[in-house]
Amino acid sequence: MQLRFYTKEECEEWLRGRERPKPDAVPDIQVERIAYPTEPHGIFGMAHWIANSLTYRMPTLLWITEWSIWPSSENWHLYYKLRHSYGDLQLLHEAPGHLFLEHEAEDLASFLQIAMLNGWGGYILTQADYVNAFFSHDEYIDFFAKLDSNLLEVRKELGIGRSDRIRVPPDARPQ
Repeated sequence: MQLRFYTKEECEEWLRGRERPKPDAVPDIQVERIAYPTEPHGIFGMAHWIANSLTYRMPTLLWITEWSIWPSSENWHLYYKLRHSYGDLQLLHEAPGHLFLEHEAEDLASFLQIAMLNGWGGYILTQADYVNAFFSHDEYIDFFAKLDSNLLEVRKELGIGRSDRIRVPPDARPQ
């Protein structure tokens, strides 16, 4: 088995099958907003850490929901070459979901890195459901967890101290 590409409807079904909404639709969920690294090589490190730490070696859905907002920063050629290497010829708007299996963390890191560098946005939805995320075209990631203690590793790894924390009110979250 290998990476699967999902339509929007299949992404919604994946969530329904786990009896959960998108993380930003959960009332009283804990949120930690972290800006992208300022250096491009830092994006690789962040994407790699997310793919190898938040997934708990379980399937993860990368659902891209924002693209073509910053067209001058998009490298469609690179994205489609990577996607075609998996034998998939669909366009992003036809199948914006990317389901990575437990052994495909490096693949997830690569697709996430390209999405972030392209100025896209979307969700990182883990089957483990301890921490999920929304990455924005505005160069930040919101990490979501039911328990604040689940965000401790995010804060530690990404260098966020208590004084650096940004609380995101529910009305400022992506919908």
